[in-house]
This record gives sequence, C-alpha cells and structure tokens, in this order.
Amino acid sequence: MMSATRNRQQAAQKGGISRLLPILFGFFIMGFVDVVGIAANYVKQDFALSDTLSNLLPMAVFLWFLVFSVPTGMLMNRIGRKRTVLLSMIITVAGLLIPMLAYTLPVILLAFAMIGIGNALLQVALNPLLTNVVSREQLTSSLTAGQFVKAVSSFLGPVIAAFASTRFHNWHLLFPVFAGITVLSFIWLLATPVQEDSRQEQTSTIGACFSLLGDRMIFLYFLGILTLVGIDVGINVSAPRILMERTGMPLEQAGYVASIYFVFKTAGTFIGAILLAKWAAGKCYFVSAIAAVAAMVVLLFAPNAGTIYAGVALAGFACANIFSIIFSFALQRRPERSNEVSGLMIMGVAGGAVFPFLMGVASDTVGAQWGTIFVLLVCCAYHWMLATWHRAFS
Repeated sequence: MMSATRNRQQAAQKGGISRLLPILFGFFIMGFVDVVGIAANYVKQDFALSDTLSNLLPMAVFLWFLVFSVPTGMLMNRIGRKRTVLLSMIITVAGLLIPMLAYTLPVILLAFAMIGIGNALLQVALNPLLTNVVSREQLTSSLTAGQFVKAVSSFLGPVIAAFASTRFHNWHLLFPVFAGITVLSFIWLLATPVQEDSRQEQTSTIGACFSLLGDRMIFLYFLGILTLVGIDVGINVSAPRILMERTGMPLEQAGYVASIYFVFKTAGTFIGAILLAKWAAGKCYFVSAIAAVAAMVVLLFAPNAGTIYAGVALAGFACANIFSIIFSFALQRRPERSNEVSGLMIMGVAGGAVFPFLMGVASDTVGAQWGTIFVLLVCCAYHWMLATWHRAFS
C-alpha cells in the first residue's frame, strides 16, 4: 500500500516536472526583449543615427507594456492563460521574422513593436500560468528559476549578435535564431497539457488600476518600476557606447559588456534569495539602492575599460532583486486589490520606453555619454529615496 502511494506521488511529481519545463522555457523567450539594448547600437551604427533617434527602438518595444498589460488580463479570462502565452509567441515569431524581409529603419521599428507586444502578453500571462503547475510552496523557487532562464537568454543576445556580426557581417541573423527557438517553445507548450483554474477571475480595468495611484506608496512603487526598467534598458543601450567613446573599442567587442550586466544580475538574484531569507526586504532594498548609486558614480568617472566593466557588473548585481522587492511591497500594501496592483506594476515596464529616450536626448545635448549616465544616476538616486520612504510611510 505504501509502495503504491509512493509510486503515485513519484508519477505525479514526474508529470509536474514535464508540465513545468515548457513553462520555464517560456522565460527564455521573455528574455528576447532585452536584445533591444544591443540592437539599438547596431541600428545607430548602420543608419548613422543620433542617440535620440536610436533610442526610439527601446520605446518601440516597451511602450506596449503600458497599452496591453490590463487588456491582457481581460484576454486571459476569455481564452485562458496557456492560449494567451501561445498567442504571445505567435506575435513574437512574426516580429522576429519581419527584419528578414527588409532591413530598413521603419521595418526594424515595426519588428520591435511586435516583439514588445508579444513580450507584454507573455510577461502578464506566463507568471500566472506557472501557478497552475506548481504548489504554493514551490512558487517562489520556480519563479527564481524562471528569472534565471530569462537572464541566460538576456546574456546570450549580445553574444549571438556579436558573433553574427563578426563571422557573417550581419548582426540581425540573431532574429531567425530567436524565431526558431520561439517556434520550438510554442510546440513544446502546445503539446503539454496544463489544467487551468476553472474559476473566473475578476479582471481589473485601466480606470481601476490608475485609481490606485491615489495611494502615495503605490504611486511611489509604480515610479520605482518605471525607473528600474529604465535603468535595465538604459545600461544595455549605453554601456557599449561608453566603452566606444572612452576606449575607442569597436561595437563588436563593446557589445559584450551588456552580457556582463546580465551575468552579474543572475548571480545577484541567487545571492539575493539567500539574503532575503535572513534580512528584511526593506534592508536588502536599501543596500541594493546604495550599491546602484555607487555603480553609476563609477561609470560617470570611469577612465578605462576595466573600470567600466566593474561599474556595469556592480549595477547588475545591485539591481538584481529590486523588481521583486518593489512588486512584493506593492502587493502587501493593497492585498485586497492584487489584480489591479499587478496590472499597474506591469504597466510600469513602460519605463523601458521613457528613460532611454530621455537618456538619448541628454547625451545628444551635452555631446557625451556622461549625460546618459546622469539620467541613470537620477533613477538610482530615486530608489535610494524610495527605500527610505518605504521605511517611513509603509
């Protein structure tokens, strides 16, 4: 009898893993959006654009998080989480294949707009889908595993682009590579049975989400997500330019610095998970914010490649856990309206559209990349203040 029970438990666990893996692989597709950082630099070089114009590429991607976050929640109630994820992958594949038709600036902007739309749907739907295949006790570790997979994808993007550019003199060959991986992910998930919740969830509206901004701390957390994603995308875009400006390094070599950011961000995620088990989240946030400010100061005055690499690495390590900390603060602030809070926080990912554009304007205005770093420094300083405000007003 005990043996039969054990066998059933092992079979259930095996079945759970077989359902979990294709969903975790979906986080790899989620990481494709981060390739916009290095892509903006190649597009800038290929079309001889100013920083302001080249930074429209991140705007073409991340603006859609503001538009589609809440509607995606409504869509999930109608067609389910798994189908929403599958739809996001279809849109992503279409966006990745468009540059193969023609390599012009309008085509690239259209391609990244579709990638942004697909990624917005994916980020809103994939995390809830994960709750359908893991227990509540396993959810945190599963989300950490998903973020690790996403970070690996983000790390590989600049590497593939640099390899394609050096070996084949065509950096955008990474698009069909990513498209093929997305197709495999689509087929794997499509063939995997996932039992979703039968209950119908109440979906928030845009008006309901924005009404939460009347809560002071919710508004500050929303700005925190906006600035944090701005830091993420901004470093991806600006770090290679800082290297090229101060060392004369070609883009094919300088592009690898974006991968350094994600390597240290991945390491920071796992170390943060250990620290968060011992320290209060507010304390971890405060230390992370100070480290982020220190990283920007290093980048502001870095005279050589080694110092720039160190500043980028410190920034990745410092920013690794801030998103999850702020998100948890917001949910704990208004747990009775978690749907609206979640939608509002995901809309904050649109900061990846706003701040890189401001950075481009700043660098063009002063004629140097220190203008970009100053914008990043202001964003990091905001998190230092937010960590202090959280202690005072939460």
